[in-house]
Amino acid sequence: ITIAQNGIRYAKEHNRNVIIIDTAGRLAIDEEMMDEIARIKSAIQPNEILFVVDSMTGQDAVNTAKAFNDRLDFNGVVLTKLDGDTRGGAALSIKSVVNKPIKFVGTGEKLDALDIFYPERMADRILGMGDIVSLVEKAQEQFDAEEAARLQKKIQKNQFSFNDFYQQIQQIKKMGNMKDLLGMIPGVGKAVRDIDISNDSFKQIEAIIQSMTMQERENPAILSGSRRNRIAKGSGTTIQDVNRLIKQFDEMRKMMKVFSNKDQAARLMRNMPKMPR
Repeated sequence: ITIAQNGIRYAKEHNRNVIIIDTAGRLAIDEEMMDEIARIKSAIQPNEILFVVDSMTGQDAVNTAKAFNDRLDFNGVVLTKLDGDTRGGAALSIKSVVNKPIKFVGTGEKLDALDIFYPERMADRILGMGDIVSLVEKAQEQFDAEEAARLQKKIQKNQFSFNDFYQQIQQIKKMGNMKDLLGMIPGVGKAVRDIDISNDSFKQIEAIIQSMTMQERENPAILSGSRRNRIAKGSGTTIQDVNRLIKQFDEMRKMMKVFSNKDQAARLMRNMPKMPR
């Protein structure tokens, strides 16, 4: 209690208008600690109390939420660890039992992994339908319009390089865990649920690109057999790995150029075989 009061006093003396008091984790059955947090509330009279709950604890989370609400009458819930395998079904149970809104969800350990709670997105997640809106928002946070326009011009001129590819990988990695990102795509979440996918999947690609000279990255056409052999040795991979990446990069670049042209993309879509009914 004294620590909390000293913190508030310091904040007021230094003109801080937001004070967050983070109490230690507690179990509903620990009466001594429950009494302590009730005394803290009485002593500091907070404007808002948020109950932080681990979404992976299932029914235990619901029982704990009810016990805390009975003692503290909190204002809302923060649901954490939604970056794991759980879909967030605890959200429905907690809302039903304590009748308090879920305000935020945590999808990681860093500050940027705390998001506003959107009921419709959670419903899609619980039903296994993905969360494409959150995926788009994460992408918008990392990619700016000017950079997108620059890349668009390079793609149209078939000048998309390994340097550009490497930079895009770094941006994708900043968006979060790869398995979580794939899980936001409708229909993909179930398919990848039991598959071990991590951002380490990019390491081999990054090593190969980093073993290229700047000239080779900008102009892959000069990657002769001897250059590829040198890159394989420098990246700790095999010549087959290097050849595979270069082939996939060439195919990707061709496809990107096609889809950057609306007329060509439309013709391609029209010529695709129709799915049988």
